[in-house]
Amino acid sequence: MLERLRESGFDVLTRNHAEAILAHDFPRETDELVEELQGFSIEIAEIVGGGGGESGQTRRLRHNLSDRNWRKHNFSVQVVVDGREQDSISHEVDHVRFGENGTLALEIEWNNKDPFFDRDLENFQRLHALSAISLGIIVTRGRSMQEALKDRIADWLTGQGLGSEDDLDRLGLGDRTAAQRRSVESLVARGVPFAEAFTRTFFASKFGQATTHWQKLEDRVRRGVGNPCPLLLIGLPDRILR
Repeated sequence: MLERLRESGFDVLTRNHAEAILAHDFPRETDELVEELQGFSIEIAEIVGGGGGESGQTRRLRHNLSDRNWRKHNFSVQVVVDGREQDSISHEVDHVRFGENGTLALEIEWNNKDPFFDRDLENFQRLHALSAISLGIIVTRGRSMQEALKDRIADWLTGQGLGSEDDLDRLGLGDRTAAQRRSVESLVARGVPFAEAFTRTFFASKFGQATTHWQKLEDRVRRGVGNPCPLLLIGLPDRILR
């Protein structure tokens, strides 16, 4: 089933026998996830209009998963000694699928600061050690999307006729920080066309190397973060951008 994602351009990486576990114990649940991801797309207009945050499509992916019983769940862990509670910790996961043969935990990291990967992987590690989950899944921007996103944003902005501050207001993009405004002004003063100056600043502030994308996730997992929890990592490809 995961081969369908690979053939569609998704980055797919598994750790600690995750692929065998999914095929044997969670075929229906895996098929649900693959089906949702293959039908998923993201509008550049919503990415830019939303200031780089989750687009309407990303929220719809969350809603669609929730409709298939991949729902937010708070795992509560309590330590009790001689009938007296000594410690209590909770672990919230955005999408949890309880199946007949175990439990899957999934996080979508569209565009957070990259330490969120550490949080997710360490959370999965703890929950797996407690036999609370069978496997952890992370979905993030894939390698091809990260490489193509800046140019795709630039093409969209150029197509919208972006050429000045007035055009930003027309497109509903006028709400920016003073630092972002200064960055655009500095680039324009050096001869960079306004659309390109805005794109550079927007991309660097919203989708730079310190945000959640495939390379940052892959680096952590190859260092062993999250071990020994079985893991499925999925990178969204550039082909889903519209």
